[in-house]
Amino acid sequence: QVQLVESGGGLVEAGGSLRLSCTASGRTLSAYTMAWFRQAPGKERDFVAAISRSGVGTLYADSVKGRFTISRDNARNMVYLQMNSLKSEDTAVYYCAADGRGRLLRAGDDYGYWGPGTQVTVSS
Repeated sequence: QVQLVESGGGLVEAGGSLRLSCTASGRTLSAYTMAWFRQAPGKERDFVAAISRSGVGTLYADSVKGRFTISRDNARNMVYLQMNSLKSEDTAVYYCAADGRGRLLRAGDDYGYWGPGTQVTVSS
């Protein structure tokens, strides 16, 4: 099993940037496809981005394409989400997720491991 913990959230003004980090422990990160999801108050959890085991393949939600970048450092067991040009609608709790089946997936139900989340608040 893998345990995940997110960090890097906070309060930022619209147009600003944040970098979220996800630290993995328990198993080597290279065994997992990794993803970021987010959930705003009163809304369903949404897919944000995913990255393949090697880091070569990535997938993004249309709402963040061109603004967010997902990356990973398997040697350090870390996954990152660089968020630029932030908007108020990006405000949410952001979750890191892992799946061991080797596919880039958008559905949250396909991911078996989750972190507790980190709050991102974008003020307009």
